[in-house]
Order: sequence, then C-alpha cells, then structure tokens
Amino acid sequence: MTMHQIELSEVGPRDGLQSIGPFVPTDTKIDLVRAAYEAGLRRMEVGSFVSPRAVPQMADTGEVLKAAKQFEGLECTVLVPNRRGFDLAMNAGADRLGLFMSVTESHNKANLNRTREESFEELSAIVRGAPKGTKFRFNLSCVFHCPFEGVVPDADAFDWIERVTALDPYMEIALADTTGNAAPDQVKRVFDYVHRSWGLRFAFHGHDTYGMGVANVAAAFEAGVRIFDAASGGIGGCPFAPGATGNVAMEDVVWLFARMGVETGTDWPKLLAAADLAAAVPGATPGGAMRRVPAARHAAA
Repeated sequence: MTMHQIELSEVGPRDGLQSIGPFVPTDTKIDLVRAAYEAGLRRMEVGSFVSPRAVPQMADTGEVLKAAKQFEGLECTVLVPNRRGFDLAMNAGADRLGLFMSVTESHNKANLNRTREESFEELSAIVRGAPKGTKFRFNLSCVFHCPFEGVVPDADAFDWIERVTALDPYMEIALADTTGNAAPDQVKRVFDYVHRSWGLRFAFHGHDTYGMGVANVAAAFEAGVRIFDAASGGIGGCPFAPGATGNVAMEDVVWLFARMGVETGTDWPKLLAAADLAAAVPGATPGGAMRRVPAARHAAA
C-alpha cells in the first residue's frame, strides 16, 4: 500500500445497526452489504457473534455472513468478544475475526460485563491458539475518550496497546474513538507514537458525535494510518456508550480523500446510493454532510 492508497472498511452492517431498537430485517442488512459492495468497497464488518440477549440486532449475523460471502472479492469481518463467538465465526467461515475490548475498565464492564484483565486473558488465548493463517483484527475501544472516565491519558492507552501488539507481530490493531470525542491533535499524537513504537499496522475507527470525525480521519492519515472504518450514511453508535452517535460517514471520508488526491477505489454515485439506503433504515440516525451538499449530489448525477 503506497502513500496514496488507503483501505476502507464499511462497518454499517454491524456498528451502524447494533444500537437500533426495531429489528432490521435480514434482507435489509444484505441489501446494505450489496450496495456498499457495488460502490466499490471490498472490506466489510457484516455483523458480530455476540449474545442475542445483549445485542438482539446481531442475532442473524450467520445469515448475513453467508449472503455476504457470495460477493466475489469481499473480505467479511465479524466481531467476536469471547471464545464462543470465535468458534461460531470460524464455523461460519468469516474471513477476518474482529476481537474487541476497551482500554478503560468502566466501558469494558459496561460493554462486555467483565474486567479488562478477564477480556484480555480470553482474547489472548484465542489469538495464540488459533489455527495458523487465521486473520484477526484486535479492536481497542475508548482509546481516546471514555463515556464514563473522560479523556483517556495517553500512557494508559499505550500500556494496553503494547500488550496487544505483543500477542502477534503482524496482527492488525484498530484504535477506536468510541465516543467521537477525540481531538485531531490527540489522534495524531497517539498514532505518531504507536507507529514509531510498533510499526504501521494500525487502523482508525472514528465516530462523529461531536462533528470531528472527518478531522480525526485526516489527522490519523497525516500520522501514517492507511486503514479506516466508516459507515455509509454515518449511521451507528455503541449501545454501551451513552451519548455516542454514528460512525464517521463513508461518503464524507471518500470525499475528503478524493480532495486530497488519495485513491479509494469507490464509485461516487453508487456510494451516495448506499448512503441513502443506510440513512433510510427505520430507527437509524444518519449523519455526515455529503448527502446534504447539492454540489456533491450534482457530482453524482
């Protein structure tokens, strides 16, 4: 991947929908996957194997994954919080497994009902015991800010990042701005440090709660990040992070990079169509700016 190439991961089918109250029909989820695929996106979080009691919206992840795997060249990621989720994902044929835990104790307990040490112990065993060639992404939530503990000190984040990097020298690691309250200088400072310390294998997962999502993406890019999560239509939010709203909008991220001369491999009119479809899901709270800009609409005509 060169300085002018990036990798975009569409997280709408998972992070975009997990907080919605009314159950989104499986066919609608598959339609979202199809629309993003037709727009040129070749990496997607299609769901998560979590407890259907805790996150009922993800109860049909197996069905969505089966349909998504029919799209040629699409890398399908599912999130797994524990050994049971790992086993389900492996049996279902997920291309990449997204492990996750929080940097802060309060959010980890709210999100996973366990301490950080308990989560890390189980996830570590999964990484070390997985069959050779298993593709992982280790997602660290609340790296920059926590809904319960406030701004996360850099040193606290680095301690957990260092422990995760030690599990596997090549595993992709995503640093998440779960509440959308990171600041661009903070994002750049953190990524500058982790890149110097542990190499260029980090992704950025941003939210746009405070309107800083695109600025934070730009800051992460400036620091050397080349893998970014975003959701068509800017939908999403964490059900266990009070006040946190949608992911940074995929169409906003693509517009940003297009203006910067960075190749994304996407089709702009079809990307707007995917954003419109996501924004229209009953119960979703869409975000982003590009869908509302007449000139951007004209560019898609």
